[in-house]
Amino acid sequence: MSTTAPPTDKARGRKASGHAGDRGMNRIFRLVSTWSGALILATLAAVAIFLVLEAWPAISLGGEELGEQISWFPEDTSIITFVGPLIFGTLLAAFLALILATPLAVGVALFISHYAPRRLAQALGYLVDLLAAIPSVVYGLWGILAFAPIVYPVWNGIAETLGWFPLFEGPAADPPRVMATVAVVLAVMILPIITAVCREVFLQTPKLHEEAALALGATRWELVKTAVLPFARSGIISGAMLGLGRALGETMAVLMILSPGFLYSFAIFQAGQQQTIAANIAAQQPEAPPLGVSALIATGLALFVITMAVNMAARAVVARRKDFSGAN
Repeated sequence: MSTTAPPTDKARGRKASGHAGDRGMNRIFRLVSTWSGALILATLAAVAIFLVLEAWPAISLGGEELGEQISWFPEDTSIITFVGPLIFGTLLAAFLALILATPLAVGVALFISHYAPRRLAQALGYLVDLLAAIPSVVYGLWGILAFAPIVYPVWNGIAETLGWFPLFEGPAADPPRVMATVAVVLAVMILPIITAVCREVFLQTPKLHEEAALALGATRWELVKTAVLPFARSGIISGAMLGLGRALGETMAVLMILSPGFLYSFAIFQAGQQQTIAANIAAQQPEAPPLGVSALIATGLALFVITMAVNMAARAVVARRKDFSGAN
């Protein structure tokens, strides 16, 4: 019967010092993590406080005073009434882009993760990721100089055919510096974000789930429908919300393409109907007086609140399915 020699004092010392070192590293890591989280919250609070303080002069004044001191501000209009059409235009552009981009992004991600050969999938993944690296000003130039002339016959045809529906009310503007063109360009811009998230979530689907579906005789599409998509549902929502956040704050592409207006209008083929918050800030800020800057910051505060609400809603949706989610 073999016996094990007791550890020597030297070995005990090395083991004790190792435990002490681990405890020290854990303490340092915990402190760094805590301070990093606190720094993020402090930065967010600082931004919110800055927006409220800088916007307060415009918020506290009436419409007559704002109209007298700001040349581009509508007369007899309060800041709340002024920001309303901008919020409407921002949400309309972002949701149209999301509706266009999400199905295409899910399809591309599924093709890359479950259908394409390995080499083709890698090449497509690189190309999709490359779209995210293109500056927004380049998208704006492409949208107004190349895409808009090509798409005008399409918009005009839809307006003539479905003009009875408020969304497609015609006639289509020529050149088409309209919300429909902006929505397509924004959809292209957010496509790589949603695709990248969906692709990674699809690849995290448990192999046992996929093998079980195939063992039961499922086709490739049935495998995707029964095993992949249910697992990745909250991940898809997370990717869509990230894309929505990008679309809500996009500035240069919208500014370069859209002919602005301040109406509550769903006519996406007509010019001079809508405007977004970010594009309006970029257009008016260079020549705005101090009170005008305050009014623009007030609209930025509204965009800040909208973006926070979207992110909180996305987290709530993901948290409801955290036990069966590829996003957690």
